[in-house]
Amino acid sequence: MHDVAVIEDPAAAEVSLDPIRSRLLAELVSPGSATMLAGRVGLPRQKVNYHLRQLEQHGLIELVEERRKGNVTERMLRATAASFVISPAALSAVAPDPGRAPDRLSARWLLALAARLVRDVGSLITGGAQAKQRVATFALDGEVRFASPAERAAFAEELAGAVTHLVSKYHSPEGRKHRLVVAVHPALDSQVEGDRG
Repeated sequence: MHDVAVIEDPAAAEVSLDPIRSRLLAELVSPGSATMLAGRVGLPRQKVNYHLRQLEQHGLIELVEERRKGNVTERMLRATAASFVISPAALSAVAPDPGRAPDRLSARWLLALAARLVRDVGSLITGGAQAKQRVATFALDGEVRFASPAERAAFAEELAGAVTHLVSKYHSPEGRKHRLVVAVHPALDSQVEGDRG
């Protein structure tokens, strides 16, 4: 089981977004059968079986083992990943394009960059898994508090200068191209996230 899997296929994305199937995916972080899941989610086993077939057909769950119980074979299934992310590639016709209106100060442009990041890294993860290779990445995550909008603007300007300096120092016409994304946005407090839920 992978920690995270990226769903790129529109049909798989549609299947995963069904509330019952989403709940079954969460339950199947640990292996379970249709009978076991029916008791946990409060649905008839036949209905659970129907949803499990849909999830299995789209590669979101997998068979772990088959157990013989009298005249019945119990299929033990589990999710193919502990978490799933739906790639903007699943909605390619309407996926945001950061090249459409680049504006370093626009939240919508930042979202378009983030969507491209999910799409690209998702494709790299899929390709890396098929080739049985790790994807070389690096990320930073942190928080900073600004005393004023002026300090935030000064920070952004200094950060842009530092990144530009590093890029010009290490950029080479040869070698493998890497994408660099640096973003700053207001952080959501847990309280605020819950209130907006």
